[in-house]
Amino acid sequence: MLKGLEKRSIPRMDTEVTFIGFGALEIGRNWGLGGADETRRPSDEEAGEVLRSVLDLGINLVDTASAYHSSEQRIGAYISGRRDEYVLASKCGEHNDEPGTFYDFSYAGISGSIDRSLSLLKTDVIDLMQIHFGPDPEGTLDRGETVAAMKDAQSAGKVRFLGASIDGALATRCINSGDFDVMQLGYSLIAQRNAENIRLAKEKGIGVLIRSGLAAGALTSRVIPHLAGDTRFDKQKVIKLLELVGNDGDALTSLALNFLYANDGISSVLVGTKNVHHLKQNIDLLERPVAPATMEQATAIGH
Repeated sequence: MLKGLEKRSIPRMDTEVTFIGFGALEIGRNWGLGGADETRRPSDEEAGEVLRSVLDLGINLVDTASAYHSSEQRIGAYISGRRDEYVLASKCGEHNDEPGTFYDFSYAGISGSIDRSLSLLKTDVIDLMQIHFGPDPEGTLDRGETVAAMKDAQSAGKVRFLGASIDGALATRCINSGDFDVMQLGYSLIAQRNAENIRLAKEKGIGVLIRSGLAAGALTSRVIPHLAGDTRFDKQKVIKLLELVGNDGDALTSLALNFLYANDGISSVLVGTKNVHHLKQNIDLLERPVAPATMEQATAIGH
């Protein structure tokens, strides 16, 4: 069994998800590292081919959001007929207002968003609904309307389990609250601050989905042309890691993925792409062995 297709248990969901999951941002919204041609979302037909290929590969987790513009609609259009093949996760709170988004964490706003997601995704139930926090995450939790609306949707059978996408101290608060079955955390070789939250979540049987596991492309070969000017990532860490692997971009990705794979508190790493070749390549690169001494050095560089 390939590492990327191994299934890891989420106790509070009583289910298993593949170590590599699919992040459906880039099939619905302009996004990514590079110029307009590199960040432009695919056509409907191209998105459909990506989605079908994700399931054909054996990946069983698809993560989307209202804020990902046409992502939910495309999932509904192209793979709703294969609904029993994947765990479906979406998010509420940040809402689609293409070409932008807006925030509404009120009870009515969340309830309406969940209903719209169900309609667009062409499904009777969403397996995991997560809070897509905005500029005042603490206030959102304090007011309680968002969680109340999500729990009522759960009681009504519209969603099965609840999650939150947040980092740092507020992630710790969510983990300790008992309200959430899954946490979506930002974590990578060059951004390790959620390590304790991953450990705590595992202790409580809470699943952990990793976003930005490849640092939005900064831990792939695509970063190399952007090292001179891009400031969206820690360039010094990336440069040192590239030096460690002989400036081999694929080796950098292998290192980054194996770093995540070694953490048994991580349920799934969400890999976002609009190119099926890149997804297959990531699965293959995870199979590359990494010497323990190299991993130790890399972890120290990224810390």
